[in-house]
Amino acid sequence: MHPYVVEQFTDAEETVLRRYFTNLEGPVFALVNLPEVVKGALFARYSRSSKSLRRLFLDEFVGDLDLTGDVGVDATVGLDRADDLYQRIFYEYGDDSVAQLGGVHLACEQASNILTKVLERGRIMSYLEQSTRYLGYDRRLDNGLYRYYRDHDLLESRFGARYVGEMDRTFDTYALTLRQLIEFLTKKFPQTPEDTDFVYRQAIRAKALDAARGLLPASSLSNLGIYASGQAYEALLLRMRAHPLLEVRQYSQLMLDELRKVIPSFLKRIDVPERGLAWTHYLEQSRSATRDVVASLVDDGGPTVIDATEQVRLVAFDAEGEQRVLEAIVFANSALSHADAAARVARMNDEEQSRLMRAYVGERKNRRHRPGRAFERTDYRFELVTDYGAFRDLQRHRMLTVEWQSLTVDLGYDVPDVVREAGLVDSYEESLARSAELVQDLREDFPEQAQYAVALAFRIRYVIQMNAREAMHLIELRSGPQGHPSYRRVAHEMLRLIREEAGHGAIADAMSYVDFSETDLERLEAERAAEKNRSKRDY
Repeated sequence: MHPYVVEQFTDAEETVLRRYFTNLEGPVFALVNLPEVVKGALFARYSRSSKSLRRLFLDEFVGDLDLTGDVGVDATVGLDRADDLYQRIFYEYGDDSVAQLGGVHLACEQASNILTKVLERGRIMSYLEQSTRYLGYDRRLDNGLYRYYRDHDLLESRFGARYVGEMDRTFDTYALTLRQLIEFLTKKFPQTPEDTDFVYRQAIRAKALDAARGLLPASSLSNLGIYASGQAYEALLLRMRAHPLLEVRQYSQLMLDELRKVIPSFLKRIDVPERGLAWTHYLEQSRSATRDVVASLVDDGGPTVIDATEQVRLVAFDAEGEQRVLEAIVFANSALSHADAAARVARMNDEEQSRLMRAYVGERKNRRHRPGRAFERTDYRFELVTDYGAFRDLQRHRMLTVEWQSLTVDLGYDVPDVVREAGLVDSYEESLARSAELVQDLREDFPEQAQYAVALAFRIRYVIQMNAREAMHLIELRSGPQGHPSYRRVAHEMLRLIREEAGHGAIADAMSYVDFSETDLERLEAERAAEKNRSKRDY
């Protein structure tokens, strides 16, 4: 079975789409011949729509475009001349930075939640992913199938029928649980005169989706919009080609095919034996050798103790981190050498150091007002054990150093409080138990593909390393009242550990927009604000 569903369009729709998309059949395609602002707006809307990008474009954007221009314009205009220039500059002078100057908006659809984490790993890329917090997975694809990835080798194995049956059953449970949660929350939180029907329904549905998403398996399909330079795409594709999962490797070829229609020059090295192919081989060999050595050194036959609880641990930090930040402040704002700046800070008393820190942080009017790069002088390394859903949201912060272990069911799972309140624990846990049983049975024959069956409620262990400036951004953003409770808890605990364990009280105090408020309907205020903005535009 081909894993991707082909969209159907009328002849008139195809005539329009062919001018702006590099193909109309596959799940990966690039956007061309569109103003940057349109592509940006289209991707922003994409993240909260259940529609494919091409359907969304037809339904909501094409009416605002001028379609009377030259129908002969296509993605290949100017490519030959640009290619000649690129070959001369790059191959003669070896200037890698040239590949940073050409970017592409690429739509990546019907990607599993395993694949989306691979796609979102690049630091110098921008992406928006379809959100499980706004879109229900109770709706099926056009072919009538639920939205989950069907690995070819898995389907052809003795587990094929069982895998499909268990996945379908999981989605059935999800759909029923979502409806039951909406009914429960509607009774628990009656609508007030202050809110329109739309705002109220959106807030209720968002909370229900937050609670139900833990049932979804990692095979659940998502749509992702990416904007990146040729250099960033090259690095991503090389990593994808070396990935152990067939889905990731096949998808890399789909992406390469579309990108070559738009920026072929920047991707020529991928298939050069001594460049791209050698690079991919290096990544494959390094990963395999590392795993073999780790297994030989770590697996000593002793018992493995697993603490199946949610955890946020600060495992590394610089006890003198605040001193380092002050040194960086003085260095950048004086003519002193690094050594002299450090000596001057060492002579400051507590009041002087505090005054300097307060001046540098300044009067922050909102969370987007952040101090400068001196805050990058110290960093924190956290080890986390959270449900996979929370990991998905935290992993998307591009500037972080994030490393995660394979998805398993060994670390237990989380059941949202609202599921318990609604009396749905038995069916929720029954679905998770089936997920765990399937994963355990798949492990021996399909150690990589077994991850597809892991429900998002199961926990994953990972590390996040970030400097103080990025910590301010992440902790303040993810503590917001509209955030998912699972990652709000993480943000609150990170701040506590920075203050109490690292002893960085001044840095913690600078994070003045961390939100500790309690809320019943997390998305209500955000929906109210969105409604006000819509009213202003309409007016």
